[in-house]
Amino acid sequence: MSRIGKMPVVIPSGVEVTVDGNTNTVRVKGPKGELTRRFHPDMRIVVEDGRVRVERPSDEKEHRALHGLTRALIANMMHGVTAGYERTLEIAGVGYRAARQGNKLVLTVGFSHPVEIEPPAGIEIEVPSPNRLTVKGADKELVGQVAALIRAVRPAEPYLGKGISYEGEHIRRKAGKAGKVAKK
Repeated sequence: MSRIGKMPVVIPSGVEVTVDGNTNTVRVKGPKGELTRRFHPDMRIVVEDGRVRVERPSDEKEHRALHGLTRALIANMMHGVTAGYERTLEIAGVGYRAARQGNKLVLTVGFSHPVEIEPPAGIEIEVPSPNRLTVKGADKELVGQVAALIRAVRPAEPYLGKGISYEGEHIRRKAGKAGKVAKK
């Protein structure tokens, strides 16, 4: 039995969970938004007395893997609609900065042009200072994806550390050129 899969997910107050048994679709609605996801048809999702349980049909390897995955995804949906997720990015480099123009994020990171990024629905980007930005949303997967797309514009490089990195990410630095050895 999967240790993660067999644990029930407690439904927090103010959260509404509906399961469509035909398509195995779970809809979670809470104060931060609404999330919908389809799960593997072999997994059985049961909502009873304020808890969500995931059951698997057999002990096959695929079913054991899907059991824990399904439970974890449902737990992430619950957390997302109640507390939400956020990812903070830091920008390092002379003249490198981020700004908001309406709904768009504008990055000035050493290119000949500013890079504009428009966040998808359900994602909010905040810029508290020119060298920090925060990606917020209810969907954990989407928050991580948008943060990764922003970081991919100019990842931090190992020589000077210039670029965009996640908060707390360690950039492994390399030494520059070694000096020329003098001949005798």
